[in-house]
Amino acid sequence: MAETHVLFVEDDDVIREATQLALERDGFVVTAVPDGLEALERFRATPPDIALLDVMVPGMDGVSLCRRIRDESTVPVIMLSARADSIDVVLGLEAGADDYVTKPFDGAVLMARIRAVLRRFDNAGGGFGGASADGDGAGDDGEPLRFGDLEVDTEGMEVRKGGAPVSLTPTEMRLLLEFSSAPGTVLSRDRLLERVWDYGWGGDTRVVDVHVQRLRAKIGQDRLETVRGFGYKLKG
Repeated sequence: MAETHVLFVEDDDVIREATQLALERDGFVVTAVPDGLEALERFRATPPDIALLDVMVPGMDGVSLCRRIRDESTVPVIMLSARADSIDVVLGLEAGADDYVTKPFDGAVLMARIRAVLRRFDNAGGGFGGASADGDGAGDDGEPLRFGDLEVDTEGMEVRKGGAPVSLTPTEMRLLLEFSSAPGTVLSRDRLLERVWDYGWGGDTRVVDVHVQRLRAKIGQDRLETVRGFGYKLKG
């Protein structure tokens, strides 16, 4: 099995070196850099399997770097923030990050988040055992699921809206597949955290809310309905 390459961007020397050692002890290959501009160069020269980006780094801040990476790639991104500031968290997620971890972080928590994100990325290339419940939906014959002008090919892992392809990150795809498996059913934020983000210990529901907003922007604002106080559901 190929080793997992991590691009780690952190300007604090102590944190960068300690985290790099911890990641390497856990079997990762790490490229650790102190600023965003160098990180973008390294990213383009040798694309990593996952990127860990601190929000506050010189040259190019982590949020801007995340946007640049997302313009070029669907590689998983985890933002690292020195504070649980709503602005930092939401800006990072809106920029395209898959998850975030607040510093100071426990090494085991960071490793768990990394592995969970990588599993989502790997699984996005596999099949999905869902079936549409509305009249247009496909059964188990391999045909795409259809929800109005939205078409979800769960075997080819492709999405089309009005016949045009829709580009989704692996996390967005997993989120859409979860909704597609139970159209018309309200899915709670906690269920989505568990099923999509693999948070067996609970998590920040802002991660769900921001990703739902990102998904709506791509598949149609009216396709995912908010059920206040309960969660979201996919409209057929």
